[in-house]
Amino acid sequence: MPTIVHFDVPAEDIKRASRFYSELFGWKIEPMPGPMEYYGIGTQDLEGKPSVGGGMGKRQEGDSGMVNYFGVDSIDSYVKKLERLGGKVLMPRNEIPGYGFLAVCLDTEGNKFGLWQN
Repeated sequence: MPTIVHFDVPAEDIKRASRFYSELFGWKIEPMPGPMEYYGIGTQDLEGKPSVGGGMGKRQEGDSGMVNYFGVDSIDSYVKKLERLGGKVLMPRNEIPGYGFLAVCLDTEGNKFGLWQN
């Protein structure tokens, strides 16, 4: 069953946002390799075990807030379901080299979310 596997935090000021979330939740935020300024976020559950990871990057035009990504076995098959149910694709399936694939979608209520395929 698909569940949240990743979240993205858009930030105007990455240093300020990193400090905020590190101090508030104890998140470990570190630069990721690659051509764009992007930081990985490590989290822990309430028992101190590693939990859902995230990322933080510069806010882009149209970013409206955090985006949760749901892990699926096939983005293409979920896009078909999504469209049949009245959802929309905002960004089609896109490869993140060395990691997997993502797509960004809109539900019937106007909420943005992502699909992630390893």
